[in-house]
Amino acid sequence: MAADSPPPSFERYAAEPVPQAAVGAPGKDGVLELTFERTSRGTALVHDYATVPFHISGTLGHDPHPEAETVFVQSPTGGVAQGDRHDLTIAVEADAIAHVSTQSSTKVQTMERNYAGVDTALSVAAGGHLDYVPEPTILHADARYTQDLRLDVADGATAIVGDVVVSGRLARGERFEFDRYRSRLRATGPDGLLFEDATHLAPDESDPSAPGLLGEHAVYGTLFVVAPGRDAASLSDDLHEAVAATDARAGATELPNDAGVAVRALGDCADTVRTACDAAWDRARRALLDASAPSGRKY
Repeated sequence: MAADSPPPSFERYAAEPVPQAAVGAPGKDGVLELTFERTSRGTALVHDYATVPFHISGTLGHDPHPEAETVFVQSPTGGVAQGDRHDLTIAVEADAIAHVSTQSSTKVQTMERNYAGVDTALSVAAGGHLDYVPEPTILHADARYTQDLRLDVADGATAIVGDVVVSGRLARGERFEFDRYRSRLRATGPDGLLFEDATHLAPDESDPSAPGLLGEHAVYGTLFVVAPGRDAASLSDDLHEAVAATDARAGATELPNDAGVAVRALGDCADTVRTACDAAWDRARRALLDASAPSGRKY
């Protein structure tokens, strides 16, 4: 869990007390659990549990796929604060199809002590599909944020996991003023590890705008299309064609172990990167589910 095992680069922050509300105080350790099952009427949300700062107000049945279900995770708070520890568990049972996103961007607030950590466990049973594509994460000045995502897919299961990171409140001139950002995705299948991918940015230690990193760009997006056993080469070419037609600097490549395709996009604003990732998401969904990606409707 995020609260118990900080990565080595965050251990020095973990010992810092939080004067406003300590780690573990009510509202600091948010928990979200969602389980989707296939029923005679399509996919249904059969279990949900949420503590502050998470809130669920039901499902939305506007997915282009007739048997899919949608949940938007809400938050009554102003964003992620120092000392927050969040744990998310999303399970998609056999043959179910689910789309989980957030109501709005995640704002990682300025921090003077400690850090914020999120631990997310995603699982998709045989024949199931999960779209986990939250709205962008915005890193305010001095933010310290780490997230670990674990994805497990069974035989015949597929998943699309997206992430867009904005390097600051760009309209206010913030750019790479956060303290540290780390994100890791570990995907496993029936035979074990499929791939791992990590992003670790610490502007005080290494300039993220250096050549070979983000360069002149301020927003970074990824989309992982995890579909073991599918024609990854053909899918990679298809997704590359989709993102090449956008204004972002973007491309697609095959994942190791025949696990699927990774898409990466860079841009000067969140909308540019989101457009590229959404284009790839739509193309991937048509290939995997024969249905377009959901629209941006949040109601």
